[in-house]
Amino acid sequence: MTLTSFGPANRIKRSAETHPLTWRLRDDGEAVWLDEYQAKNGYAAARKAFADMAQDDIVQTVKDAGLKGRGGAGFPTGVKWGLMPKDESINIRYLLCNADEMEPNTWKDRMLMEQLPHLLIEGMLISARALKTYRGYIFLRGEYTTAAKHLNRAVEEAKAAGLLGKNILGSGFDFELFVHTGAGRYICGEETALINSLEGRRANPRSKPPFPAAVGVWGKPTCVNNVETLCNVPAIIADGVDWYKSLAREGSEDMGTKLMGFSGKVKNPGLWELPFGVTGRELFEDYAGGMRDGYKLKCWQPGGAGTGFLLPEHLDAQMYAGGIAKVGTRMGTGLAMAVDDSVNMVSLLRNMEEFFSRESCGFCTPCRDGLPWSVKLLRAIENGEGQAGDIETLLGLVGFLGPGKTFCAHAPGAVEPLGSAIKYFRHEFEAGIAPTSAVVPPLARPIVVGA
Repeated sequence: MTLTSFGPANRIKRSAETHPLTWRLRDDGEAVWLDEYQAKNGYAAARKAFADMAQDDIVQTVKDAGLKGRGGAGFPTGVKWGLMPKDESINIRYLLCNADEMEPNTWKDRMLMEQLPHLLIEGMLISARALKTYRGYIFLRGEYTTAAKHLNRAVEEAKAAGLLGKNILGSGFDFELFVHTGAGRYICGEETALINSLEGRRANPRSKPPFPAAVGVWGKPTCVNNVETLCNVPAIIADGVDWYKSLAREGSEDMGTKLMGFSGKVKNPGLWELPFGVTGRELFEDYAGGMRDGYKLKCWQPGGAGTGFLLPEHLDAQMYAGGIAKVGTRMGTGLAMAVDDSVNMVSLLRNMEEFFSRESCGFCTPCRDGLPWSVKLLRAIENGEGQAGDIETLLGLVGFLGPGKTFCAHAPGAVEPLGSAIKYFRHEFEAGIAPTSAVVPPLARPIVVGA
């Protein structure tokens, strides 16, 4: 895993003025512990928030800065914070950090937690102060064992320094923070499934409303934010709204910077902190270095396995939510994947849909039965045994499992890459249809769940 700077060929060093998330990183990749973090102005924003700012002012500052969720949905953070109840008599509230990073091709939160654990803790401390939450949990993907070790050590360091626990910084404010490792389910990335899992229940999404801000973990008001989202909070508090907004490129409707990356057969796969509004071409050519010798870019995904495929001509799109929406998909997590010309799209989609099918919670019928059905059809097409009408059935499933058709966003994210792959590479799917096959009505083909 690498993390480079703003400038092509790494000629420009990271600085606090341009890289609020990553300027404190060590060149050797080791974690930044408390003494070094504080020497690099760590917890200064927390001290400012506790000493000089009213709780509602912190919320308003984050709202004015235009910070949006960095987990993929992009909901305005300040607006979400504003949904928490104002009633002072409600003295039990929770702040949850969604660190269940299981989106294929996404590892940005892992880097932050492993190398800058105190940045996340400071972000949660300021957020807890703003939201009047007395207890927080970092719900961590179970496979992130190094992140768990580093976070637990950082929590103990913060406690010993009086930055967590009782009467923090002499303010009378108490905040306890715990690291909770999950049991390994993709669906826990959905905030209400995360809440159910934290309570010891099956990780099924909940019906909304009520939203977590009203009825969350153990029935109490709860705010759930992503790791990268919370890590943006200290810089906003320390350096202000105007500075934060100035980081984004002209034309971007999203403010600040974003951890972006590229994987696949590129020359320099990695992760970089970049301003919103850079183009996909800059990310691909200047940072990832283009394709390795002997390979040609066939298509790419802009932000994880749940985003649609784009063609090379779409690389000029700006990397922010609205910019990527203009070319037909979502920004997602902002970590792109290059697909080279040796890859068969049917095989790639069959592999993806197997993952999404396996990770379905099984609560609603379209997702529970529709995703295994897509796997069955894709497997047949991959083996050259597809039947006439199978492609139309797959497109029908894309519609049946689209936004608003299922209980949560798992299935819509699962079928978005499928629909885009058929749109741009239908001929590869058609090649898997047996030439002598007869048209079979879509609902007449048997489907065995889990087959």
